[in-house]
Amino acid sequence: MRDAAHSTVVTQRLLLRRPRPEDVDVIYDIYRDPRASRHNPSNLLRDRFGAENLYRSWDEHWRNAGFGYWTVLRQGSDRPVGFCGLKYMWFHDDQVTNLFYGFDPAWWGQGLAAEAARAAVGWAEQHLPGVAVVARIRPENHASQRVAVRAGLTRAEHLDGLGFDGLEWIYVNQPALDRPSGSRTRISST
Repeated sequence: MRDAAHSTVVTQRLLLRRPRPEDVDVIYDIYRDPRASRHNPSNLLRDRFGAENLYRSWDEHWRNAGFGYWTVLRQGSDRPVGFCGLKYMWFHDDQVTNLFYGFDPAWWGQGLAAEAARAAVGWAEQHLPGVAVVARIRPENHASQRVAVRAGLTRAEHLDGLGFDGLEWIYVNQPALDRPSGSRTRISST
């Protein structure tokens, strides 16, 4: 699973590739913009050092797991428009993959996040069968909820819980995570 075949995904309009050190500037540009972190204030970057740390954590996941968050580019362009992908995390008692997507606000509203998220979920279903994909979304983030649904996830209200920035609604790609109603736990990443 750690080979280069997993580092690139191509969709109709997008190229998803493993992040590179030169992407740090784009990470910083996107996540210092308060619009991009409005629903998840803990994602707001205050300096380039934060972007470098974020890149290093993404790269470490790639080295350890053989997959991770991708840099998203429009086909034919070398300027990233955002980031989307998967990383392992513990959710309740299960190891799952967290579906993440974050895009430059200049590219919002064009369906790019949904296209990238669909590709990430499809990749997971092909390469990590049996491992659930989970999206943790703030209740007021309607755009992100629409992306999750367009990516093939469904709302699992009984799994809603507290995350780093407050209540998170949970969307999953498979019912294997069913738990008794009312079980709320804090969500942690690995």
